[in-house]
Amino acid sequence: MASFNEIISDLKKQKFSSIYFLEGEEPYFIDQISDYITDHALTEEEKGFNQTILYGKDSSVDTILTAAKRYPMMAKRQVVAIREAQNIKDIDELASYVEKPLISTILVISYKYKTIDKRKRLYKALQKNGIHFESKAIYDNKIPEWIISYLKAKNLGIMPVAAQMIADHVGNNLQRIVNELDKIIFSMVPGTSITLDEVEKNIGISKEYNVFELQNALSGRDILKANRIINYMIDNEKSTPMVLTISNLASYFKKILLFHTIPNKNDERAIASKIGVSPFFVKDFQLAAKTFTLHKAISAITLLREADLRSKGGRGGSAQSGEIQRELIYKLLHI
Repeated sequence: MASFNEIISDLKKQKFSSIYFLEGEEPYFIDQISDYITDHALTEEEKGFNQTILYGKDSSVDTILTAAKRYPMMAKRQVVAIREAQNIKDIDELASYVEKPLISTILVISYKYKTIDKRKRLYKALQKNGIHFESKAIYDNKIPEWIISYLKAKNLGIMPVAAQMIADHVGNNLQRIVNELDKIIFSMVPGTSITLDEVEKNIGISKEYNVFELQNALSGRDILKANRIINYMIDNEKSTPMVLTISNLASYFKKILLFHTIPNKNDERAIASKIGVSPFFVKDFQLAAKTFTLHKAISAITLLREADLRSKGGRGGSAQSGEIQRELIYKLLHI
């Protein structure tokens, strides 16, 4: 099964396959491959007669086969792109075409959020002909690393803390992350690094009042700073929703729990690998673990679960989100 980088590299060299079956949980990579083909496989003049875009919910297997079996007009190839193919009934019936595809057709099938049955004929046919790509979701703790890699490919660096802030703020939606990064890239000089100032100015994430700084305030038992940050986040709940705050704090305390399971607390490389962070942040967790012992970290996760339940109306929860968050921070500071 081909990797994303291998596929894009071949496409840039104008090396096209007759079949691209793109499946999996992460739509970003699927869209990147499909869009590159529809943008670059044909000239603008050729696209009018030789590029067909169909949508799964409006198409049948017969419709797709009819389009794929056409010959190009005044061009050496045609492109047939099927979007939202997961909505096609009986998609396994494409197997006969995949087994003997038309060389002059580039058939691109975007099968998002799902994978096909490996026992079926279509899967077996894809292993023999064409490109079969599974777009796997990136784990939350790998998002900062992905941001760094994405920017490196564009000849830009980024401070690890800035990458973490973006990941905490945006979540694991890669397309949203790229959209936010593009706001910064536009004004950056190649070869330079993105700082907290650029993140604040272009994306709107406060470099002083964010989840990352809240975590540091909690681990440092800085009551004044923690309350200033949570009050700011409550007042700006549109950009810092409570569900995201609780989710990020839960992830933070789970990492502290993992830290406590590591035998050698001074092996920074092992710690970074075990808890899933950049080595840049290991010292932060070494300090946090002194404040939040194993039992206190467990208590913190319990408090976060209760706050999450209250926010969703559980346990007779009728409190406003601001009240829930202030109470949560108070309890975390006084475990």
